[in-house]
Amino acid sequence: MMSVLAERPKAVFKKTAVKYEELAGGLKEKFGDDILKFDIHERFGGSEAGSGENIVQSRDFWVNIKLSAFRPFIEHLFKYDFVNFHVLSGDDIGDKVELNYHLSLFQRARGGRIGVTVSVALPKSDLSIPSIFDLLPGSEYSEREMREMLGIDFVGLPNKALIFLPEDWNEEIKPWRRDETGPSIDIVRELE
Repeated sequence: MMSVLAERPKAVFKKTAVKYEELAGGLKEKFGDDILKFDIHERFGGSEAGSGENIVQSRDFWVNIKLSAFRPFIEHLFKYDFVNFHVLSGDDIGDKVELNYHLSLFQRARGGRIGVTVSVALPKSDLSIPSIFDLLPGSEYSEREMREMLGIDFVGLPNKALIFLPEDWNEEIKPWRRDETGPSIDIVRELE
């Protein structure tokens, strides 16, 4: 276990928070054609003393990336600052399953927090992706949840045991899938 954690990229702790323009430019320069979509959403609130105008409190980057660049992209974020893992969400979107990694960079300045959501689509013919557990150990339960609910294989995840479904669950049934691997109507019950 120690050898796995020792391989994590070292976060670059800076005295000043990374500027969002620097981060956006650096990511686009490094990953270029591997980025399928890049959006920046600003969150407003509060005001500077006496100005009466809302100011940007935070920015969220939404980056859709090719599967081949996913792991290098996550590792690269550590070059800017400490990466904080929040949660992993997923959705069956037809012939693919989309995963959304919700992260943020640790920022120490008002209006400096930068959220980063990294989206990657996996074809249903190969539902595997490198685990980020060795980089961000807090991702373990989210990866295990996506494994049992959507059928994703997280390569390198050491513990793949069920966490939400009963021990006797038929693991060929994936509760969040909308295709033939999802639950059949006869095992779904109405809640009253």
